[in-house]
Amino acid sequence: MKTEILKLLKENEGYVSGQELCERFGVSRTAIWKVIRQLEEEGYKIEAVRNKGYHFIDSCDIMTKTEIESCIRGAFGRTVEYYDVVDSTNIKAKRLAEEGAASGTLVVADCQNAGRGRRGKGWVSPSGKNVFMSLILRPDILPGSASMLTLVAALAVSDGIKKETGLDTSIKWPNDIVASGKKLCGILTEMSAELEGIHYVVVGIGINVNMEEFPEEVRLMATSLCMETGNKVRRSSLIASIMESMERYYEEFISQGDLSGLISVYNSRMVNAGRDVKILDSAGGYTGKALGINEKGELLVEMQSGEVKHVISGEVSVRGLYGYV
Repeated sequence: MKTEILKLLKENEGYVSGQELCERFGVSRTAIWKVIRQLEEEGYKIEAVRNKGYHFIDSCDIMTKTEIESCIRGAFGRTVEYYDVVDSTNIKAKRLAEEGAASGTLVVADCQNAGRGRRGKGWVSPSGKNVFMSLILRPDILPGSASMLTLVAALAVSDGIKKETGLDTSIKWPNDIVASGKKLCGILTEMSAELEGIHYVVVGIGINVNMEEFPEEVRLMATSLCMETGNKVRRSSLIASIMESMERYYEEFISQGDLSGLISVYNSRMVNAGRDVKILDSAGGYTGKALGINEKGELLVEMQSGEVKHVISGEVSVRGLYGYV
């Protein structure tokens, strides 16, 4: 009930009477008053005026299950599992998926102490600053197509950031969100599957939101939304906007069965498109010109000979010739 009351107050520009809340939720005025008190204790500013009712004024950067669910506008994230601290949202999401959690379930943590990115790299995870979330999906696609969901998520994050902050970001293939040549966000997709089908996919997203400084070892290649815009960002609103875009892009991906409907928008945001890049893999490395992606999400790299190589994400790392991008 608390989530529904908060959502109703947020959506209403005027006052909502106590009587209306009582009738809608079938509870007493005392029960409504207790919910309002709980919300105020969590940091919400709610004005109560006799004979008028309750009016939502403002909130700070609150991260709770109630707050996140009150911001969600679609099916993705309608069910939120929230934790103040967790080992990793991906680890927790996989456990929940094994227990039968529905597609669209979102796992969010204020802090994670065992976060990791691609190739096992750690992820700086302080509390009260960033977004750590993992979305459970159960797509009816072949396992070989699951890696494309990483690119779908990258588009959704880019959209969500634009909507909430006005900041234009780029994508460093396949899944890093970049601003000012530095990393804002990493995405890690994992799945459980058999040869002919997928049990579930977990899309983990870590975003540097309100960080104001970074450890020396990552300072030259990491940035945050706060550092780029000069403003603090409400993480719950950002999560909701990303989920809204993710649902839209996911439906397009599933309807096509590949990225054919998303190639143009992805390539328009790809920071390394048209640039010379260095491809690093277990066999060594080579350089070429990044042309963009194809419908499978593979990076097309033109060699000096004119040959175009199809690079598959995974254990391959892509770098600019003179730095991160």
